Amino acid sequence: MKILIAVAVLVAVVAGVALYTMNRKPAIAGQADPADSAQVARGEALYADRCALCHGAQLEGQPDWQSRNADDRLPAPPHDESGHSWHHPDMVLFELTKYGPQKFAGSDYQSDMPAFEGEMSDQQIWDSIAYIMSRWLDEIATRQQTIDDRYRAAEGAEQ
Repeated sequence: MKILIAVAVLVAVVAGVALYTMNRKPAIAGQADPADSAQVARGEALYADRCALCHGAQLEGQPDWQSRNADDRLPAPPHDESGHSWHHPDMVLFELTKYGPQKFAGSDYQSDMPAFEGEMSDQQIWDSIAYIMSRWLDEIATRQQTIDDRYRAAEGAEQ
């Protein structure tokens, strides 16, 4: 009898794992890991080349970034603690970089922020994000991680 119960439990566990695996969304292709020094170094070089001109060498953004300029566009925001990048989950940061703000604001939204799809690989985008994250204060990084964890949990609940 004990063997029958053990086999039934084992079958239930295996079936549960199989169902979970089949119904999961694919893992995010890539990841930003600010603790990975090689990824951060690659990201630093990419940031300097592709992002710093607008977002600042020290992640400080453009002056008066919250007010529209003469072209009715918002200047580039900072990526340090004074900005809002850390308010977003990792995947939003990735998609905003890859597809541009139009992904979230609509195709008619005017912005100086380009979409980097076709200009940077997914891995290069993640590397750049890892560099930005590596510069955040511990308190900010912890708060952003909480936001990202909630986002991932909500995405998992939608499946």
